[in-house]
Amino acid sequence: MNTRLNASIAMALIGIASIAITHNAQACGLDLVKSANGQWKIAPPAAMSASAAKLMFLASDRPAGIKAVPNPLQFLEPITGLYEVTLTAPDGTVVDHGYSVWQADGTEIMNSGRPAGDTNFCLGTWAQTGLRTYTLNHYTLSWFQSVSATPDPGTPPLPGLYSVNNIFAGPGNIHETVTLARDGKSFSGSFTITQYDTSGNVVPGFPITGNVSAARLTIDSPPFSY
Repeated sequence: MNTRLNASIAMALIGIASIAITHNAQACGLDLVKSANGQWKIAPPAAMSASAAKLMFLASDRPAGIKAVPNPLQFLEPITGLYEVTLTAPDGTVVDHGYSVWQADGTEIMNSGRPAGDTNFCLGTWAQTGLRTYTLNHYTLSWFQSVSATPDPGTPPLPGLYSVNNIFAGPGNIHETVTLARDGKSFSGSFTITQYDTSGNVVPGFPITGNVSAARLTIDSPPFSY
């Protein structure tokens, strides 16, 4: 790929073009125009090839819904996107079930299905290891709650008053090795979870291994698939 082609692709991706449009507004670097019905939309370039059109989000005038155009970043990093993820132990026990976003810059974030008191948000970093294979290195900060019917010392003895303490259990780590399906709509593979105590020692019973599966969520996905 030569330098001129690289520059052309970059310009198409980030929308750098000399476009003469009147009565428009600038929002985050996008040229916006106001339509007859009072709605703002992205102004089309003065001239655009069919191939370049695939690399841009164009506003739709259809009142029935939104017209989705392929995301150019997903052409570069096919794994990127939002997924519903399930981690399952070998005996069939669901270890976790939540939502995960794989981002084009090589980072990942998961909204875990675990209780918020145990920490239900965690972060990771990923790399591509093959044609459709990826590895994820994911970090957690684990907590647990201690609830007591006896209030903390110095607290007035009021009926129904409980003492809730949040206690840091230690850091954790999740490794995943996954393969993206050919159609890009799902991935599957294996995981290993290791939990450490606050001194850096592996907690008894860990590591835990199992299988991970994920289904891609899109703008057309239903609100919930549980």
